[in-house]
Amino acid sequence: MLHMPMRYTNLTPVRPIADLPIRLFGAVRESIVDGPGLRFVVFVQGCPHHCPGCHNPESHDPAGGYMSSTARIWQAASKNPMIRGITFSGGEPFLWGNELYEIGRIARETGMDIVTYSGFTYEQLLEKAKREDGVRKLLTVTNYLIDGPFIEAQRDLNLKFRGSTNQRILDVTCYPNSDRAQVVDFDAVRH
Repeated sequence: MLHMPMRYTNLTPVRPIADLPIRLFGAVRESIVDGPGLRFVVFVQGCPHHCPGCHNPESHDPAGGYMSSTARIWQAASKNPMIRGITFSGGEPFLWGNELYEIGRIARETGMDIVTYSGFTYEQLLEKAKREDGVRKLLTVTNYLIDGPFIEAQRDLNLKFRGSTNQRILDVTCYPNSDRAQVVDFDAVRH
């Protein structure tokens, strides 16, 4: 049985967060549906997948949404000591890999876990990581990846933390030391 990491709110990050601009679709300060436990959710703007039936179609336009910064997001996420992790969703988070890495790095250093949603499969991300530094960096701070495009014909409202049966929940904490991610059953995980 997997045991979720505890959050230690008294930990100090090794180095301060880099204050980078980032375009957002929105944020949710407290969510229980975007990963295990109480989470802060960052919805980035811009998505190349355009999945029919997407939950956030307004997030597709890369020029939409609004500008924020990694420091502002971290400041908001770190205020609530009950938040156990941060979820990156969208849009497509891996388009903002360098920026989300900064938030994920500091969150992990303070004991939070990171869930990242992507319309790309893990295998596609591994290939992209060979060429794109931001993809590689975001994978290094991600604990759990929910991968694959939303497929409307495979929609299932009974799935935990995902919308269609093709999507997987993967424990990717092995990356970059290994690419052998494990499928996770959150129903078996103690919260």
